Amino acid sequence: MKILFCTSECSPFFKTGGLGDVAGSLPKALKKEGVDVRVILPFSSKISDEFKYQAEDVCSFTVGVGWRTQYCGIKHLYHDSIDYYFVDNQYYFDRPNIYGDYDDGEKFAFFQLAIIAAMEKIDFIPDVLHLNDHHTAMIPYLLKEKFGWIEAYQNIKSILTIHNLEFQGQYGRDILPEVFGMGTERFDDGTIRFNDAVNFMKAGILYADKVTTVSPSYAGEIQTPEFGFGLDPILRMVSYKLSGILNGIDYDNFNPETDPRLVQNYGLDSLELKKKNKAELQQRLGLPVRDDVPLIGIVSRLTYQKGFHILLEEMSNLLQFDVQIALLGTGDPMFEDQFREFGYWYPEKTSMNISFDEGLAQQIYAGADLFLMPSATEPCGLSQMISMRYGTLPIVHEIGGLRDSVEPFNPFTGEGTGFGFGNFQSYFLMEVLKRAIFLYIDEKEVFHQLMVQAMTRDFSWGNSSNQYIALYNDVIY
Repeated sequence: MKILFCTSECSPFFKTGGLGDVAGSLPKALKKEGVDVRVILPFSSKISDEFKYQAEDVCSFTVGVGWRTQYCGIKHLYHDSIDYYFVDNQYYFDRPNIYGDYDDGEKFAFFQLAIIAAMEKIDFIPDVLHLNDHHTAMIPYLLKEKFGWIEAYQNIKSILTIHNLEFQGQYGRDILPEVFGMGTERFDDGTIRFNDAVNFMKAGILYADKVTTVSPSYAGEIQTPEFGFGLDPILRMVSYKLSGILNGIDYDNFNPETDPRLVQNYGLDSLELKKKNKAELQQRLGLPVRDDVPLIGIVSRLTYQKGFHILLEEMSNLLQFDVQIALLGTGDPMFEDQFREFGYWYPEKTSMNISFDEGLAQQIYAGADLFLMPSATEPCGLSQMISMRYGTLPIVHEIGGLRDSVEPFNPFTGEGTGFGFGNFQSYFLMEVLKRAIFLYIDEKEVFHQLMVQAMTRDFSWGNSSNQYIALYNDVIY
């Protein structure tokens, strides 16, 4: 079985979020199961010099971008048991940002056209193209409507994974003739048109053989007007080929027993050593070194989608309790300013780090007692899985992948791996925060048992990768 995994970002080369993490870990899990999987991504200027110099030139050719021709180089790097191919074009990919440029439509159109051309050039015709989000979602459409005459490509199947439906890739009608070099028939008849624009995601949903999302709950949610961002009627129409597979995390990278970023490694049999990470984190952040106070960690983008507006509504109330908060992240400038202000007024209870530091993030995962994710929407989420791996109990809005991965504490049975609230309002967030705080202070043994239960949940890629393999087999045979 041959799989070409197509992605706009991939750890450890460069990433902005969950897609990069998945692209960095899922192919490795598939490879362990015997799948011949290779990854193709842009040769971004964000890649570290170490990897840039290791990558070897394979070939070069030109890609037609409308009436123009653009250089395309293909580089190869074998890293951590995976063959990576990089699409090289400095005009498109030597930029300070991965996304958000004025010509993103043209940039990712070139990327997709280059992937299609590259398959023959690198002599790897896959059984399945595994596409991710709108940056590669036009490929099934292109294979059928533009390149259907290429005999070598006629049996290729495609799977599109939706990591976040909010971002769909919508561009004017002229992108078809001027960039893709195609007619506008499928736009004019409405097939790939949405909001009077060419919609990359809609094209992928309709033309791919299977569509997946990154959690079962999210697969259901995006078929509703509340979470469908206008595409819910299309998703309901193709529900027969839509499924959700929960993401996993890389257990080699996120392992409290071996993680070199921790001051003290620990495991289930040595859970008391976790306290040393808490003390070190408190000292590093200038917080009083106390074990009796619950330390709430936050590592996130500070946005409405992540639910921080309802947290800010309750921050004054929350800080009346004997708690500490360690926040790390950037995002909406208004949210950044408000968190900074709370940090100014409550220096002995809060450490507001408006930045990103991967080492500090790991120390928060390991050193905090509780981990807060009040997301308004969350297709999957990985932070809650990482925090549970480190014995830090998540507090989450029960939505999407958060609902699928965190079992809320049941005080009657003692079951659970964290805490959850269903009604997305600040009052209910505050209530569950109080429940978690009081449990930490008043019922240490129960809290400890929840930590053990959280750490023993399996969020490795083993189960999820086997579900993808079953899906690949389903479309191939």
